Amino acid sequence: MRAGRRRVAVIRTVHVDGSPAAVTNLTDALRPALSGTGPAVLPLPPALRSHSAVAQAPQQHCGSEVTGGGAGGGGVVVATSGSSGAARLVVLSAAALRASAAATAVRLGGAAHWLLALPAEHVAGVQVIVRALLAGAPPAVQDLRGGFRPADFAATAATLPPTGRRHTSLVPTQLARLLDAGGAALEALCGFDAVLVGGAALDDTLRSRARGAGVRVVTTYGMSETAGGCVYDGVPLDGVTVDLEADGRIVLGGPTLAEGYLGGPPFGGRFRSGDLGRWRAGRLEVLGRADDMIVTGGENVAPAAVERVLAAQPGIRGACVVGVPDPEWGQAVVAAVVAGAGRPGDDVLRAAVRAALGRAAVPRRLVDVDRIPLRGVGKPDRSAVARLVTVTSEPNHPHG
Repeated sequence: MRAGRRRVAVIRTVHVDGSPAAVTNLTDALRPALSGTGPAVLPLPPALRSHSAVAQAPQQHCGSEVTGGGAGGGGVVVATSGSSGAARLVVLSAAALRASAAATAVRLGGAAHWLLALPAEHVAGVQVIVRALLAGAPPAVQDLRGGFRPADFAATAATLPPTGRRHTSLVPTQLARLLDAGGAALEALCGFDAVLVGGAALDDTLRSRARGAGVRVVTTYGMSETAGGCVYDGVPLDGVTVDLEADGRIVLGGPTLAEGYLGGPPFGGRFRSGDLGRWRAGRLEVLGRADDMIVTGGENVAPAAVERVLAAQPGIRGACVVGVPDPEWGQAVVAAVVAGAGRPGDDVLRAAVRAALGRAAVPRRLVDVDRIPLRGVGKPDRSAVARLVTVTSEPNHPHG
């Protein structure tokens, strides 16, 4: 065995398909995995069952072991594609999962009943189950086989015990759909003591809209490699460390950190993310992916910053900003926007960006789309957006 690599115990694969029955099977497998008395658990959706990275994972019935960046006995293995699209298997120890759940309970005011409305194969879905189990009862589970429906969310919320704290976890798209639905769905949402929102950036307009409606939103930042959200409302959970490199790259550490990638060396207590951030008034502000940064005319533009400005304008329901090749400027800033009633003209939107971020960030083109293409659990698919918007030969100066 090569130096720096350790053995990972036999992995038990549990097939999940969005159904409550599959989540029950996963929950039953997680109980011994959390105590360290059972094998590590790999939740596996249909789309990944033939993937090469998954095929190499040891199965319970094989009785085999593989070398990798993880400790033997218990825990969870989560498939993640990150921003590259290449699937990797993240090894999370039982200790990391328990530390994350305990820190979450402390931050949110105590143990709670949980509702699972996220895919169980994603780390955020796994963590809802883990938190619920450690709080004393499995979560209420929304059936997602037909997709996320606000009416089903309300019906599932109604099955939670009538007393005690209630928590759930959503992605921004789900939050927006519940707010749009109103009625019983919004009433159910307002009945939660905490609604964790992560998986993708939550723009200020949607956050304000939710809080204005009485929803107790808690924004989260994290990834599979940190056992899910590890920074809540810009403040790290107890024990979590956040350091910024000279270029703003976010480096995370602490007890919630994964062991490593299956088949790879251990993280060693430090994970260098692909995200850029800065501290503002003592809170971490995530600026977006380092590899999403647009370099136009020699100046760096953070797409997430432009998106926040655009989404804050009346009549704009969503935005995704990408850099597209430009022969003169290297890249040009282009924005796909989802328009609502009263969409401002392009000149108004450009002026708002110019006032907030400067000339370099002003989109050369603004393209109306019906929806922003998404991948995973609500992250914008920037590659798909880039295919939708192409730079024309119009002579506009890209810096407005």
